[in-house]
Amino acid sequence: MKKTAALLMAVLLSTGLVACGTDQEGDASQMPSETAQTTQEAPQTGSQALPDDPQQPTAGSPADGTQQAESEQMENTQAESQTATEEQSGYEDNFAVDSIAAAEFADKIKAAVAAKDLEALADLTSYPVYVGIAESSVSSREELIELGADNVFTEELMTAVAEADTLALSPSMAGFVLSNGGTANIVFGVVDGELAIQGINY
Repeated sequence: MKKTAALLMAVLLSTGLVACGTDQEGDASQMPSETAQTTQEAPQTGSQALPDDPQQPTAGSPADGTQQAESEQMENTQAESQTATEEQSGYEDNFAVDSIAAAEFADKIKAAVAAKDLEALADLTSYPVYVGIAESSVSSREELIELGADNVFTEELMTAVAEADTLALSPSMAGFVLSNGGTANIVFGVVDGELAIQGINY
């Protein structure tokens, strides 16, 4: 009976030792797997994408805003330069005026004279201007109007201007002479790049 009990105890002890050995082997077999997992995770952490080179501007960066501002400033400067050029444009002298432009301005003078519209004539005039009936040069639009339409638009002047051939006007240093060949005439030419009346002769 005692032998049987001792045998059972020996069997139980050997069975327990075998189980413990199996558990230890199982734990040991799992360790390399966990180590491998840790090793695999480590490169992922170190291989994250690095940010772009800070020296290279990216979309929406302050550098883009600066470039856009410089571009707009350049366009504005070019526009201002073009506007200034257009404002300064005009005739250099009487010889730069083509025959069509001279005829068109002469027609405006003829219309004002035919209507005895002294204000319209005054608007086409550059000051000071020589007017044959005045004691001295007329220095302003108001002074020309004060002379009176009846005094300015004499019969001789109206006839000379009405009979003038606007398509046959020739430029000279003095300007263009609107006349029928007599002494009465109106002279116009380039003043500050624009055409204007410069003298009224009787």
